[in-house]
Amino acid sequence: MSARICLAVATLGLLSRSTFAAPSSSTGHDILPPPPNPEPIKIIELPLPPVAPTREEGACTLDINPRRTGCIAVDPSLQGGTFLPDGNHVIATVNFTGAPAPPDPASVYMGMQMIAVRTNGTTFPNGDTWKCITCGVPDENKEGSEELTEYPQAFKDGRRAMAASNIVDCGDAELTSPECTPDKVHIHPIWWESGSIRELRIHPDNVHLGFSSFTQQNGALGQYAYFGRIVFNPAPKVGEHLSPRYEVVNVTRLFNPDAPQPVEVEGKRLVLNPNAIAVGELHLTTGKVRRLTQHPEYVDPLDISPDDQWAVILDTRGTDRQMWLSGMRGIPPVTDLITTSLTSATRNNGQRRFFVPWLIDYHGDRGSYFGQQINAAGDGTPGSINDPNWNARADPRWSPDGTQITYYQYLVVPPACGGQNPLPCPTSTAPGGRINRLMLATLTSRTPLAPQPIANVPEFIPWGVPVKPGDPLPIRPAPAPGVYTLKGKRSGSARVEIIGDGTTIDTVAVRYDRFSDDGINILRGWENVTVTRLSLSTSRAEWYSDLWSTGETRSSKRTGRGGFHLEIDSLVNIFKANGTMVTTIDGVVYKPPANGT
Repeated sequence: MSARICLAVATLGLLSRSTFAAPSSSTGHDILPPPPNPEPIKIIELPLPPVAPTREEGACTLDINPRRTGCIAVDPSLQGGTFLPDGNHVIATVNFTGAPAPPDPASVYMGMQMIAVRTNGTTFPNGDTWKCITCGVPDENKEGSEELTEYPQAFKDGRRAMAASNIVDCGDAELTSPECTPDKVHIHPIWWESGSIRELRIHPDNVHLGFSSFTQQNGALGQYAYFGRIVFNPAPKVGEHLSPRYEVVNVTRLFNPDAPQPVEVEGKRLVLNPNAIAVGELHLTTGKVRRLTQHPEYVDPLDISPDDQWAVILDTRGTDRQMWLSGMRGIPPVTDLITTSLTSATRNNGQRRFFVPWLIDYHGDRGSYFGQQINAAGDGTPGSINDPNWNARADPRWSPDGTQITYYQYLVVPPACGGQNPLPCPTSTAPGGRINRLMLATLTSRTPLAPQPIANVPEFIPWGVPVKPGDPLPIRPAPAPGVYTLKGKRSGSARVEIIGDGTTIDTVAVRYDRFSDDGINILRGWENVTVTRLSLSTSRAEWYSDLWSTGETRSSKRTGRGGFHLEIDSLVNIFKANGTMVTTIDGVVYKPPANGT
């Protein structure tokens, strides 16, 4: 198994989903095996704690939960997580509510907690199909910890798990065992001397992790990815919280400003580097990049199978959510220099997500193969496995034996529906009217894998930059203002004008003259984009486009006379636009969604 890690990609430096498209090959070879045949997949909804009708004290009554083991809210803020190493449990974090007041023993079932859910149809000794791991943990056992919210992940020892920047530790007892009682559980914070950390990912070796940290540069929100080792410090001497904690040491920043960048300048020529590292899915030790997907829609969270032969991805493919923007192939990522944070944010509309789970083999998208939709077998009715009002959320996960996948979904709620939004709000068919659900997909024809070897990783990643406390953050290199020529790999060229103040780029104007990178599609026309930053996370784009291509497909991307104007906050993702932009591909027309949809 190769040493891989999947990390959140910094908004700056991401390339659009039409970038470097090579539909005939995702690995650089001319001959690839034929796509796999679709396989049978069975999907069920995993059980969660019962739902309290309100958040009022005592709303979780004996009639709702006679075992007095807690209730969750209608919106329990579910975050689905990984399988435990036995493959029979999935961990998650949920918001418990409606508990009685202390000193009632059931009062501990309140707030965001970590649970383990049985996946094999059996129950815990008390008859529940789930167990709350952190309910009732004494205050002295969780000093310095933060709320258990995002990205719950289990360690391979079965005795520890991580959520947000905390590690839940049950000592020598497995988290799901009767011996793991609240008094034995400790919730330790994870601390890094150089700053805050988020979006943490445990490496399979259980001693390293990847994480990201937000930055503010040139009036915009940025992000860098890091990799380091975790060590337990029972008696820290520095920092805000001096309780026992896990510390991140020997940290490498997974970005080197002196390495080749996605877009570079050589004299008056603009050069694109498809193998430049913008952290996503890559070989951790060498930094070698292998592209997995080619579809022009937006893919974000993914997980690689234990044997390294498959990926499960969440993608907007099949929904046409972004085809109006990215469906035209063969456009080099030049305007991406300023539009990435806006264009990527159009994948959502607030809390309405358009992600769908897909299964893709090792060789990735090729020809007409774009993977198999995992939940395609439903009938689309309310509450069905492919009900479009149930939206997949981040981070699908493989079981240790490679036969199952877990993912979780949220139901569309206001303001993404109802009120001024033209889309009506659906009625939940889940137990208690719950609007979150945890799903389990079983690949029924697969044989369970034997335990897979874990690759060693170097203590410092050789292509990254070791980080010491107090080191200044680098500035992401970008082309200076000027007029450049971008040569097509097969034919033609583009005139690129970059306008800015020398620190930031405000406008990119491109004119294409028979431009072609693949020798199949010929691009002509022009595109002009100006981006204004309204806040750290909010930008407005003024977009004008008149592009067309001939060859394998006949495509165009055109704005109306008044252009297309998009304003979006990348942390909220509410779609606000006016004007027109129409992309046409072989006669099929794609238009942007209406505001609020």
